[in-house]
Amino acid sequence: MSRILVTTEIPAPGMDILRAAGEVDLREVDHQQLVEACASGEYSVVVSQLRDRFDAELLESASLVGISNYAVGFDNIDIAAATQRGITVANTPGVLTDSTADIAMLLILSTARRAVEADAFVRSGAFTGWEPELLLGSDVSRRVLGLAGFGRIARATARRALGFGMTVKFCPRPPGDREVSENELGEFAGRVEHASWDEIVTTSDFLSLHVPLSDSTHHLVDTAVLGAMKPSAIVINTARGPVVDEAALVTALREGTVAAAGLDVYEREPALEPGLAELPNTVLLPHVGSATVSVRSEMARLCATNAAAMFGGSMPPHPVNPDAWSHAG
Repeated sequence: MSRILVTTEIPAPGMDILRAAGEVDLREVDHQQLVEACASGEYSVVVSQLRDRFDAELLESASLVGISNYAVGFDNIDIAAATQRGITVANTPGVLTDSTADIAMLLILSTARRAVEADAFVRSGAFTGWEPELLLGSDVSRRVLGLAGFGRIARATARRALGFGMTVKFCPRPPGDREVSENELGEFAGRVEHASWDEIVTTSDFLSLHVPLSDSTHHLVDTAVLGAMKPSAIVINTARGPVVDEAALVTALREGTVAAAGLDVYEREPALEPGLAELPNTVLLPHVGSATVSVRSEMARLCATNAAAMFGGSMPPHPVNPDAWSHAG
């Protein structure tokens, strides 16, 4: 009998929805075990996490109807290979926009005002009273926020930044560009500035990354980009770790090429580039962009609903590659 493989338990109401749909096998698997499970014919649907890698080799031998990814992103899955095999991939879009924008703003504020350093300073017992030059940081108001990308999360970040009196520039498709009409800008027309990627890099006081991971955005921020930034600039990444060349970033932070970095994602997550954790001019979060009770619960509901639909023979509500469904049929 076909079952649903769940590689990590998801929050309520996700597991209840899955168990109501069919038999659930909840077990953690390494990559080789995932390959074997997907090829076994025992499972028609897998509920996966970003750490579960569905590469072309795995998908070539897979006997699956669908993969329901517990995430908005799906760079852990070779979509082209899945589509070719008639394996539908689903995700959880539109859920974590505000929570991730909140984290981007948190990283902007905490790096600028050296909040983590200040917290450690107080806890260590070193604080003996107010001093004129104690832990001086950077201003946020009236500074330039450059947004790499201008999708939902970037727009939500822009909305928050404007409330702090920041000047907001955006490049919609770095390192390239595209036309953006006033109508598309909507509420942001006249309030944000469309700029080239080169201008974003050279003029931003804060560079916040909001692009999907692709061939064109892998190492979007590299040694050359870091070298072109202001020495006082701060890098913020809530997108995907490999968008930043982490080794180049560590070097730039050590040498003062850029002032600081606030990261919620990492190039080889959960591993960190050697030396990154020791740098005082960083704020490092453990991929918590979507980590609120309400957001994770809604992600679980969407993920489970996608999986239940595919298990029951229906197109999922949120397919990434809808063509795969017709191909499978």
